[in-house]
Amino acid sequence: MPTPTLFDRAHVGNIALKNRIVMAPMTRSRTAQPGNIPTALMAEYYRQRASAGLIISEATQISPQGQGYSWTPGIHTPAQVAGWRTVTDAVHQAGGKMFSQLWHVGRMSHESFHPDGKPVAPSALAPDAQVWVVNAEGKGQMVDCPVPRELTKIDIQQVIADYAQAAINAIDAGFDGVEVHGGNGYLIDQFLRRSANKRTDEYGGSLANRLRFAQEVLEVISNAIGAARTGIRLAPFITQRGMDDPQATEAILALADWCETRGIAFIHLAEADWDDAPQVPYEFRQTLRATFSGTIIVAGNYTREKADTLLAAGLVDLVAFGRPFIANPDFPRRLQDNLPLAGIDNPATLFGGNEVGYTDYPCLESEV
Repeated sequence: MPTPTLFDRAHVGNIALKNRIVMAPMTRSRTAQPGNIPTALMAEYYRQRASAGLIISEATQISPQGQGYSWTPGIHTPAQVAGWRTVTDAVHQAGGKMFSQLWHVGRMSHESFHPDGKPVAPSALAPDAQVWVVNAEGKGQMVDCPVPRELTKIDIQQVIADYAQAAINAIDAGFDGVEVHGGNGYLIDQFLRRSANKRTDEYGGSLANRLRFAQEVLEVISNAIGAARTGIRLAPFITQRGMDDPQATEAILALADWCETRGIAFIHLAEADWDDAPQVPYEFRQTLRATFSGTIIVAGNYTREKADTLLAAGLVDLVAFGRPFIANPDFPRRLQDNLPLAGIDNPATLFGGNEVGYTDYPCLESEV
């Protein structure tokens, strides 16, 4: 068999992909208000980037309770589903494939999003973190997360049902599948880690109990839309947001083993991408590959060379890129042909705003 590269065809579940380059999920906060509704501008943004083998949407809340940042999209109302259908139609017409990233932030939220002023979490522990909230003057700012309310067992069952309905809504909206956001200190990650989960019932304490919520979420989603259209994003090496737990990788690998038995389509690793971040141990990659035979996606400041090395070793199947796609809508072509990459003009345009810094980055002109 020839050595795979980023530019070879692949599959995720039963979806054929034209290359192994994934556009990673990136919050851009461009929805229509009120209602957190996807717009025609968002459809154009994603259409421009449809040369990726797979696009994973920005994180999309499964319910009003799941929201943690201003102007992020939902997928729990008919208007939101209709808005997303405009997006997926545009991506498909451009030859792309797109999965919805389903999101419940848990304690990574703010009182302004909740009628009782309380985000929810496995335990009533604040994350020592901030979220982006638009104030009364219409200006976005980072604000502290409050102490959340501990979810009751009845609450947990409702959240699980919300995940199942969101997955059904995503397929109705034209997505090719869904990715459950289980990383970066959000709700599923909070259940997995001892630092955030102090429960003494069947959802806390032992490793088996801490895995239970993630497993039940994946179970209802795969029952609703099929395991071949279901994946999960995990972040084994995150330590910020109150998530430092030396046993985190043990939990991730145990969940991967469970995903293998259930035929979950993919595991997407959100790797640390800041300059002095810890490197992912090679042994972890080997163990994950030996544990999980489905598609493995990685994201985290990858270069073409590093991506191809891991592809050639058989340790990953797809590689996701985030910020390069913002200023380079034709990023796969630029990467393959070693063409120059544009930089982000103004970081202030990353969250909120209009077409500036969003859909106005040009593709390179084709050679005549």
